[in-house]
Amino acid sequence: MESPVRPLVVWRFSDGKAGHDNQSGGLTEALARLRPVEIVTPQRLTPIAALLALAGGRLTVWPDLPAPDLLVGAGHGTHLSLLAARRRRCARAVVLMRPSLPLALFDLCLIPEHDAPPIRANVLATRGALNRIQPSSNLESRQGLLLIGGPSAHFGWDEAKLRAQIAAVLAADPTMRWTLTTSRRTPTSFLAAGHDPVDTRLTVVPVTATGPDWLPAQLARAGQVWVSADSVSMVYEALTAGAAVGVLEVPRKRSSRISRGLDKLAGAGWVTPFADWQRQPCLKRPSQTFNEAERCACWIVERWFA
Repeated sequence: MESPVRPLVVWRFSDGKAGHDNQSGGLTEALARLRPVEIVTPQRLTPIAALLALAGGRLTVWPDLPAPDLLVGAGHGTHLSLLAARRRRCARAVVLMRPSLPLALFDLCLIPEHDAPPIRANVLATRGALNRIQPSSNLESRQGLLLIGGPSAHFGWDEAKLRAQIAAVLAADPTMRWTLTTSRRTPTSFLAAGHDPVDTRLTVVPVTATGPDWLPAQLARAGQVWVSADSVSMVYEALTAGAAVGVLEVPRKRSSRISRGLDKLAGAGWVTPFADWQRQPCLKRPSQTFNEAERCACWIVERWFA
């Protein structure tokens, strides 16, 4: 009779930012689907305490935590704690997104392709940031989702043009039912102006009326998803769910790593820009599974814990 596999002890460091927790949570949850895992969330060190620990000074935190096999963190605020734990607890450190410190200090760096990661043994390029979404087997072909962002460092805002695109999408197929939601960045004027009351196929749910589980539940059902180009993380989440994904145009302030990443997805056929859809109004679902968290988790387990 085989003895049970000992759970991997994973310390997941958090900087308190929801987007970063979404990334590290996506990886740790993917690991847990591959083998037993015990996830621990340690206290993050102050920069001074972390530097003292790295220099060999006394470390008074984490005395009662189980010895880690793996350390995971996303966000610059986690980097020094990751390295201090790596040095003092002798575990492999995985950093998500490009770190502010030299890459060689970490055992594995999971860096999006749009950040142009170098080719190194400890670097794994990812298609976008990891997330907690799972591929869905319950997508409804007549259920659609519209995800609207707002002005950002890379994109501007043209409300009239965006409304025209949404109207065209709604008019293209009268059998579709649509749900539209906004983000924290969406200008208040977008919802204040209202939407066509005659179109009962559209349900508007402002971001203030959604909870943390609302979007994953919607993505598990929506066969078609349109995302404004500024909301790139939602593009990758929709792809992970397995939906047919279209990208609504908003003004680009300049060519950037974010816009180039979207162009690469479009060139590879993963997403359909609105201008292309106008010429041929059809959204196609991805022909392959898009699940970067699982791919990275498999890499870690096969190389370090098989």
